[in-house]
Amino acid sequence: MVGVVRDAKVQGLLGAPGNFFYVPQTQNYKSTHVLQLRTSVPPQTLIAPVEALARELDPSLPVFDVMTMDQAMAGANGYFLFKVGAAFAATLGALGLLLAVVGVYGVVSYAASQRKHEIGIRIALGAEPGGVLRLVVRQGVVLVGAGVGVGAVAALAVSRLLGSLLVGVAPYDPVTFVCVSALMLAAALAACYIPARRATKVDPMVALRYE
Repeated sequence: MVGVVRDAKVQGLLGAPGNFFYVPQTQNYKSTHVLQLRTSVPPQTLIAPVEALARELDPSLPVFDVMTMDQAMAGANGYFLFKVGAAFAATLGALGLLLAVVGVYGVVSYAASQRKHEIGIRIALGAEPGGVLRLVVRQGVVLVGAGVGVGAVAALAVSRLLGSLLVGVAPYDPVTFVCVSALMLAAALAACYIPARRATKVDPMVALRYE
């Protein structure tokens, strides 16, 4: 084929499509070429026939790295580095979520212990365990809700900087933001429940003597 072709990406996934045109081999000689075939049958079935045809045309022509487009895109020139980066980011995200849960648990547990005297008075005056539970959980939820709000705003700002590194994913994906925020709130509620549940079992006589 010789002539102008459609804009395309030939060397990387992040760059913008460029303008290309084909010229005869004699005008722009290269020792290595890539042959791509579009097929209507499973591409693996054509590997052997294509290699045989190339050797029939020129027995001295080396044919190597014969693979499907899926295999090529899974390599270093395709999505491999992006998958490694995504796995690394997911690992950091999981560690961050674990630290957040531990932090929320520690803060709520400490706050509940500081209010032990108050909780004892409430229970002595007839407060129901459910009311004490909601009191402690509400404190943690307000704290986590503020953190999630600030984190969402910061994530939106950072997404603008990382937009050029994303392939096939919009930097402002509402589903991702909603799911991550819901996950953080759910993890925070789980972290708040244990110290809140423990607060409902406070002995009023012990709590009233607590300093």
